[in-house]
Amino acid sequence: DLLRPFVFPVVGPSGRSLTRMGHPRDPVTHSHHDSVWISHQDVGGIPFWPDREAGRIRVDRVERIDDEGDGTASAITAGSWLRPDGTPILRERRRVLARLLPGKEWMLEIDLQLLPEGAAVTLGKTQFGMIGVRMAKTAGVHDGGGRIRNSEGGIDEAGVFWKKARWVDYSGPIAPGAVEGIALLDHPSNPDHPAVFHVRDDGWMGASLTFAGPLAIEPGKPLRLRYGLYIHGGLPTAEAIEGRWKEFAESA
Repeated sequence: DLLRPFVFPVVGPSGRSLTRMGHPRDPVTHSHHDSVWISHQDVGGIPFWPDREAGRIRVDRVERIDDEGDGTASAITAGSWLRPDGTPILRERRRVLARLLPGKEWMLEIDLQLLPEGAAVTLGKTQFGMIGVRMAKTAGVHDGGGRIRNSEGGIDEAGVFWKKARWVDYSGPIAPGAVEGIALLDHPSNPDHPAVFHVRDDGWMGASLTFAGPLAIEPGKPLRLRYGLYIHGGLPTAEAIEGRWKEFAESA
């Protein structure tokens, strides 16, 4: 059983990790803040967001791994979201794709399909889920020299917290003389796009799927969600990030 399937450090152009495992100030109660993760606070009344409470996410099998040979690689997995008694409440199919960009930058694309196991399942209203990113400590606004920006021109937590946006970028120093960052992109096909982003100066950001209200997943009608992460060097202009968002938004 894997509570956070495929959690791994996200490495920037310098070769250093842009993410970290755990909260830099509160590692005990925020131990679920591991790099990039998929989860949700309320799945049919069951909390999946923390890593020490009821729900668990399990990878059942790896269906396919592709290396395109052109700087693109992907993996498709099948998984289950499990109730406390171990029975599935949701079935998941996940495709994760990595695509190299010039200058050692890259894109990470996450494509999810969630289907109820039986009756309809409601994702409850919450700011926590469906995706979170825990940045490296040095990139945080509080603990380092970081900067947060969003597609609407907002700056740092005061300007982006609980605000709708197509993307949010978190950038900061990752090594002496090196600034890098991650832009979290919300796909226009996602429900309630543009997403409300939950972002803090302490070094984390997430796109909130059900901030406005609950969302029901009906039997036979899988919920598809798509998120992108643009891993970049330096402090790109808003126009450059918007260009990457447009490429992602137009992808099949």
